Amino acid sequence: MFLDLHFISKNSNKRNNTSKESISRSALKAISWRLVGTLDTIVIAYFITGTITQALSIGFIEWGTKIVLYFFHERLWNRLQWGKNQVK
Repeated sequence: MFLDLHFISKNSNKRNNTSKESISRSALKAISWRLVGTLDTIVIAYFITGTITQALSIGFIEWGTKIVLYFFHERLWNRLQWGKNQVK
């Protein structure tokens, strides 16, 4: 019985220590995701335009704008409590 109470208390403490994502982690996630997204955009732009110069131009423009948008999107979602498990 006492051992059960110890484990219940220990598991309860783990659930209460929900950590928020750091700004540097959000920034690194934004950069890595944009690498994938930009490569996709460059490939699509190349198939549409037929020139690598235009494809790279389109890819690098969207890189800058979308990385900033994703970063702030991620930070906003980190602040929202909706959908997070609440410990009672």
